[in-house]
Amino acid sequence: MKPYKMITKFAISFLAVFAMSGCTKLSEDLGSTLTNSQVSSALGSAGTGLLLSAAYADLGGPLTSQDQVFSLMENTTDESLVPTRGGDWDDNGVWRVMHNHTWNADHGQITSVFNSLNKINFDATNVLGFNPSPAQAAEAKFIRALALYYLLDLYGQFPIRNPGDNLLLAPTVKTGADGAAFIIAELNAALPNLPAGNGSDKANPDAARVLLMKCYLQQGTWTNRAAPTFAAADMAQVISLGNAIISGGKYSYNANYFDNFKPGNDFSTEAIFRYNNTAGVSANNSGIGARWNMTLHYNSYTPSAPNAGWNGFSTIGDFYASFNTTGAPTAYGPSDTLFDPRLGGRNYLGSKTISGINPGFLVNQQYNEMGVAEKDRKGNPLAFDPKIAADMKETGSNLELTGIRVVKYPPDYTQYGGGPAGNDLMIFRYPDVVLMVAEAKQRTGDAAGALLMVNALRTGRGAAPLISMALANTSNVEDPNTLLAERGRELYWESVRRTDLQRFGVYLKPWQYKPSDDPKNLIFPVPNSALAANPNLKQNPGY
Repeated sequence: MKPYKMITKFAISFLAVFAMSGCTKLSEDLGSTLTNSQVSSALGSAGTGLLLSAAYADLGGPLTSQDQVFSLMENTTDESLVPTRGGDWDDNGVWRVMHNHTWNADHGQITSVFNSLNKINFDATNVLGFNPSPAQAAEAKFIRALALYYLLDLYGQFPIRNPGDNLLLAPTVKTGADGAAFIIAELNAALPNLPAGNGSDKANPDAARVLLMKCYLQQGTWTNRAAPTFAAADMAQVISLGNAIISGGKYSYNANYFDNFKPGNDFSTEAIFRYNNTAGVSANNSGIGARWNMTLHYNSYTPSAPNAGWNGFSTIGDFYASFNTTGAPTAYGPSDTLFDPRLGGRNYLGSKTISGINPGFLVNQQYNEMGVAEKDRKGNPLAFDPKIAADMKETGSNLELTGIRVVKYPPDYTQYGGGPAGNDLMIFRYPDVVLMVAEAKQRTGDAAGALLMVNALRTGRGAAPLISMALANTSNVEDPNTLLAERGRELYWESVRRTDLQRFGVYLKPWQYKPSDDPKNLIFPVPNSALAANPNLKQNPGY
């Protein structure tokens, strides 16, 4: 059975089980069928609410796991790569091909992300078919729009079905400007009915405004990825929507940058939309725990030592150096945090005092909570080296040590071996709003206004203001005196870098470990399995 025919059957089965477990009785003759309206009428808003909860839960897998959206958005950029370390992290080269842009249409991660995002798409659509309240419909439309945004950005197209469509036919497919217009229309339709009282873990008006901002900024890229355009009307929308959020006074910069990502970050003053991990998996397993496990060394602290981190994900030295906006040399050590506290390396209560691990970028010798120097599994000093083998294949005695590690989310050590980690995944944060408004200002000629907003953010982070700021430097992706660099410094490892590099026109430029590129890589291939299931999908050029 083809996937597009299966989804409604799953929804009907789910609601049937729900009905049988309650006190509602549905009369049904042998061989008869139930319509959506009959099921909805029998089960009421509770059944629709369960479908909506399922759509929210769908966000967890593709957005928290290390091999899903994060990998496509980060490992394909200058912010992240996964070297092969002897026999570890080889997996037939699937990680290396992401960073050097040599994937194909059968790459497992590319296929998995496409399927995961479409599950959100179709599950959110199912909510709309079961008589939702105006608020429930608006929340479902937002969730669907978020999935479609990622699909359009990553694959250039998305399948869409609305309630009442003929299930015997494959879903229609939208691309480029048509796809952008559909998402924008959905969000504008949802916005008036999104409950203003919803917290940041639910679809809320400001979350819809942020997603609209991203669509208006990006739609000129979706139309022409090789040469993005930025219509004045679109930039005006970005500024208007962003100013509505800023002037609302609900959000402010946290005094400590890493408090936005710590256990209990649901109280962050910067959170606009987040994935609530209270129903997630344990801290030392997948889910949000992947954010630290995927980068930490095997011997990094954990109550389940010596099997601590997975010793994989790293960042490149040039990206690390872009935090230095001064003329002083980058030391790749603790003194660099004077350039920008977002590099981390400071004493962070609740992490440093328990494990010796400070959030941020981990480089050089690592120490435990007692200040004792740690060692790798071979007895070498556990000192992370910025230099990685040119082919990303480590074979020497230091193979466990290469690569600067990144801990954006302070680990929740209280939950190891137990319940879900207390860190919620930040999807939309307030500083992104500020930076998008600044970008729209600069793209429409207000460079002074853009610089003022960026420097206010930098002051809030304890970093020195910039004297001048270009949008990007096409000759040097890591130029620190650019708006692109500031977005990297603020939003690193938050699954936005690929989108940013494309919008700023530098995604095909070389950076460390990616010397050349092919224009076809501006967009991912549609998985071959998806093409076989839906004839309306078309393979992207070059694949």
